[in-house]
Amino acid sequence: MASVPFDQLDGSIWMNGAFVPWADAKVHVLSHGLHYASAVFEGERAYGGEIFKLTEHTERLHESARILGFTIPYSVAEIDDACRSLLKKQGFLDAYVRPIAWRGSEQMGVSAQNNRINCAIAIWQWPSYFDPAQKLKGIRLDIAEYRRPDPRTAPCKSKAAGLYMICTLSKHAAEAKGYADALMFDWRGQVAEATGANVFFVKDGVIHTPKPDCFLDGITRRTVIELARRRGYQLVERAIMPEEMEGFEQCFLTGTAAEVTPVSEIGPYRFEVGEIARTLMEDYSAEVQPRHAAAAAE
Repeated sequence: MASVPFDQLDGSIWMNGAFVPWADAKVHVLSHGLHYASAVFEGERAYGGEIFKLTEHTERLHESARILGFTIPYSVAEIDDACRSLLKKQGFLDAYVRPIAWRGSEQMGVSAQNNRINCAIAIWQWPSYFDPAQKLKGIRLDIAEYRRPDPRTAPCKSKAAGLYMICTLSKHAAEAKGYADALMFDWRGQVAEATGANVFFVKDGVIHTPKPDCFLDGITRRTVIELARRRGYQLVERAIMPEEMEGFEQCFLTGTAAEVTPVSEIGPYRFEVGEIARTLMEDYSAEVQPRHAAAAAE
């Protein structure tokens, strides 16, 4: 995604309440978060100098930590302020924002009740998650081998680092075959999501999307649902079986990184980049722009 390794980028990172030079933002190799995945994170985007739905993301970060059994030692307001200050310090208008919280290195073992809870924020310039030219034509998805787990086996409502292990495996496998990403089913065999984005389908003017009962209910997902209903589109959240993809006409993904990305192919199934997908791409692009910039343009 970048020609320069991420540990060699310029600027500052906010870490445990202070700005530190980018290259000095380090953790010990025996950090619990590295060995046992006791880490939670967020992915956010800044547009025109403002971070879209920042507080919603920060609240979810706190909730993810609560689900994993720890408390972030900085309030929602403090993290929001740190994100805004770091964006200004980095000098970016359009950028990607990555807050993360994790258990430190005070104890090493499955149990780490007394470990410090660390928190950091990094901000960098990140272009479109998918190739822009391919995005306009609709990206191609493989069907993943791994499935989203039963909620009784994993904390699926948390944006926890460990839950992304099978996403990385699935995306790597898809890319090795020439696909942009992979669609994942859930443990029941129902359509769930892509490796880092939620999925929507269109048939006869009606939008269908899986119920997020075993995967993250994305903030972008909720935003696009609101935009669709604002447009007067009928939208149904329900269980979707894989064979139903044969009858869907359009498909698109939503996510902070993906934004709204049309899909042209999932395994043997084909879709068109239709009016509803294009309209919601445009509506989302307009929605994320800072309100003061929009008002000034009127």
